[in-house]
Amino acid sequence: MQDLPRRALRIPPHRIGLLVAASALVIFAALFMRWDWLPDYYGLALAGLWRTIWILVVTCVLGFVIAVPLGLAQAGGPLWLALPARAFCTTIRGTPLLLQLWLLYFGLGSLFPQYPWIRESELWPYLRQAWPYAVLSLTLSFAAYEGEVMRGAFAGVPRGQLEAARAFGMRRSAILRRIWLPQAIHRALPTLTGETVLQLKATPLVATITVVDIYAVAGRVRQDTFIIYEPLLLLALVYLCIAGIIVFAFRRLEARIPARLG
Repeated sequence: MQDLPRRALRIPPHRIGLLVAASALVIFAALFMRWDWLPDYYGLALAGLWRTIWILVVTCVLGFVIAVPLGLAQAGGPLWLALPARAFCTTIRGTPLLLQLWLLYFGLGSLFPQYPWIRESELWPYLRQAWPYAVLSLTLSFAAYEGEVMRGAFAGVPRGQLEAARAFGMRRSAILRRIWLPQAIHRALPTLTGETVLQLKATPLVATITVVDIYAVAGRVRQDTFIIYEPLLLLALVYLCIAGIIVFAFRRLEARIPARLG
């Protein structure tokens, strides 16, 4: 029994190697690279980091809210709902995200000013900015990919459970809320983790339409100071940390959901 705590404290050899390599990289970067530019861009970097995080959170939440009915329509909806949902997912997944972003920003963004009733509306102060188009394009992209994931998750729930619930007289809304949707979300969680990380990696595209996220800040540092490696290494570390937090949060969520379903 006394050996159990010792075994629990043992660290796998490959993790020790990774920790040593990471420590060596940090020491090398601190001693032999230039970091004197950081105080001048500290405030801008924090603003860019905050913009990256809130764009990621908003687009993932809104995209998932859209993805659930998209998946449900394809898995068990009537044909007049399934076909448009399938067409939307196929179109968005089959075209580059950068192309969708540019079509929205340079297309709708240049079309709206031609209509006086849009320029005089209360939405014009927002429509003239770049971030609404970034949020819309990333939301639609996430919804299309997750809509296909949710389709498979809904289809993977055993039909016997749904038929048993109908036999007990449960309404369709109650079956969806208490049985079908929770189990589908649980099945989709591992894939949802990877899709959220991929969504994080897609956020730098918003810099191409003048949205100043953390990637755009690194590019500005490179342009102003001609320092190349340091901003990029710091940027990679930021994305790595955010991705690690995402994976950790979803793993904790996966561990808690089965108990609630049971």
